[in-house]
Amino acid sequence: MDKEKAIPYGLKITFLVHVIVGGIFGLAYLLIPKVITIMMGFSGGEPALSLFRVIGAAILGYAASSWFCYRQTQWERVKIVVQMEIVWTILGALASAWGVVSGALPATGWMNVIILAAFAIAFIAFYSRK
Repeated sequence: MDKEKAIPYGLKITFLVHVIVGGIFGLAYLLIPKVITIMMGFSGGEPALSLFRVIGAAILGYAASSWFCYRQTQWERVKIVVQMEIVWTILGALASAWGVVSGALPATGWMNVIILAAFAIAFIAFYSRK
């Protein structure tokens, strides 16, 4: 296989970590949103729980795409997912930060900012190398 077209080992590890983190948060948001909202300091009722379930489903979708990418061997087969991850993680980090700063989200929202920003940095780093 052409070395230029191979997926870097670090990117494969990033995909795998993304599967694990996304799986944990996605399943928690989807299956036990009431517990998560209480842990995060939200007092919202059913509309917030429904929103957390939808967010959990989306996170699981992103985690699944990372699993599919982890199993690939060629850069061209994962490139568009890396681009999508860059957009998602940057926008997600910015939206979460805005929510915390504006007071719409509790301070625990900084955890989301940190996780999303870390993934954004990793995906940008690997994308810029290719």
